[in-house]
Amino acid sequence: MTTSVDIAVSREAGAWAEDAEWLAERAALAALAAAYDDEEGPAELSVVLADDELVHRLNREYRGKDKPTNVLSFALTEAEEPEAQEGVPVMLGDVILAYETVAREAAEQRKSFNDHMTHLVMHGVLHLLGYDHETDDEAEEMEALETRLLATLGIADPYAANHQPPDR
Repeated sequence: MTTSVDIAVSREAGAWAEDAEWLAERAALAALAAAYDDEEGPAELSVVLADDELVHRLNREYRGKDKPTNVLSFALTEAEEPEAQEGVPVMLGDVILAYETVAREAAEQRKSFNDHMTHLVMHGVLHLLGYDHETDDEAEEMEALETRLLATLGIADPYAANHQPPDR
């Protein structure tokens, strides 16, 4: 990827491992390299490492769902493809992960925490770039891209067992 991309990773809450920021940035860069058009210009996004309490509150306030979820994506652009002005970075949005939910799901699904976290960051970034899974066709396209990207990092197909996309 030749475009300048600024990925801000912050720890807000949760018992995230020391390498969590690195894992989040690596996952975000992999998704951007595959799905962000370099011609759009520079971009910025944030990944927030949070806990169930924060994600629960955001999920209730912004999605009307009174429960925590694994990952939330808040795109800062209305268009399916973000538009940039020359020299001004495209503000893609925020990806927010809930530590306890990610840890519980990884254990339940017998996946490594790091692999599950990587998948969820990629999933969230792809949402920022306009991908969705509201229809079967959209879900198939998004899952195939995620599976291909994860394979480049040596991570097994997360959909092999259940073929259900993660919550947004």
